Amino acid sequence: MAEIIQKDGTWTFDGDSVRVVPGADKSVSLLRKTLGEVTVPLEALAGVSYEPGGKRSGRLRLRLRNGADPLLQITGGNLVDGSDPYQLIVESDRAGVAEYFVDEVRNALLLDQIPADPIDRYLLPGPAVPITVSAGDGTVSFDGEQIKLSWNWKTEDSKASGGARALSLRELESVEWLPSSGLENGYLRFTVSHSATAAPPKYDPHAVDLWGFRKDPLMALVAAAVVARMPHPHAPDRPTPVLTAKGDDGGADHDALLRRLRELGELHQAGILTDDEFATAKQAVLKRL
Repeated sequence: MAEIIQKDGTWTFDGDSVRVVPGADKSVSLLRKTLGEVTVPLEALAGVSYEPGGKRSGRLRLRLRNGADPLLQITGGNLVDGSDPYQLIVESDRAGVAEYFVDEVRNALLLDQIPADPIDRYLLPGPAVPITVSAGDGTVSFDGEQIKLSWNWKTEDSKASGGARALSLRELESVEWLPSSGLENGYLRFTVSHSATAAPPKYDPHAVDLWGFRKDPLMALVAAAVVARMPHPHAPDRPTPVLTAKGDDGGADHDALLRRLRELGELHQAGILTDDEFATAKQAVLKRL
C-alpha cells in the first residue's frame, strides 16, 4: 500500500483503487470539501504524475480515462487547479513519498494492462444525492430522479415570474455547465425536448446564471450528479456490460487470472519484472482467485 498525507488531502493506493480524501485546511477548495472522499478504481486511470514545484511544493496528479468520471465529463477541463479533486499539493520534503506513490500506481497499471483510451461507461458514481446548491440567481436540487429550480431576489423578473421549475430526469436531453470567465458569466443549463430555448441563461427558466462567486463551482457537482444518471455520451447502441463484484468473478474470470499468472511468470523470467515486482503482482492475482 502507498499513502501520502498532506494538508491538501490524503491519497491512499491499495493496489485496486486510489482513495482521495480532501484535507481540512482552509486553503482546500469548497468544491473538493463538498464532494468529499472519492474512490478511483484502477481501471479508471490513464496515468499518474508528480510535478516538482521548486523549494516549497509540487503537485501530484491523477489522469483519468476520458469518459470514466461524470464530474470531469461535465466540466470538460474547465475546473481550476484548486477545485480539481485529482490534484494534490505536495510539500517539497515529501517529494520522495510522492514519487514512490507514482511508481506504485504506474506498476499496477502496467501489470493489469490498463489501457489509457476513452471508455464508454462511467466508472465513478458521481456526487452523492440528494444534493442542493444555491449560487448565482437560483437554487438547484436533485434527488436522483427530479431536478428542482427556484429563484432568488437577484433573478430577472421575466424568469422568476414563472415560479419554480421541476424537471424529470427522463425528459432531459442535455446538461451544460460553464464557469464564469472575465466579464462573461457562467451557467448551469438543462435542455429539455419540449422546451428548448436560445435565450441567455439569465432569462432561461431552465438555467442558473453564475457570476463568479465562491459557491459557483458547486453547481458543477449538481450537473455531475445528473449526468451520472443519464445515458453515457459515448455508449454504443447496445446494453451496457454488467460488472460483477469482486469475489463473484465466475469461471471465465478464473481462467483469465490463471493466464495472468502465466504472463507474469514469463515477464519475470524475461527480466522485465524484478523479484519484488513479480512477488507483489503474483500476490495481487492470487487474492482474486
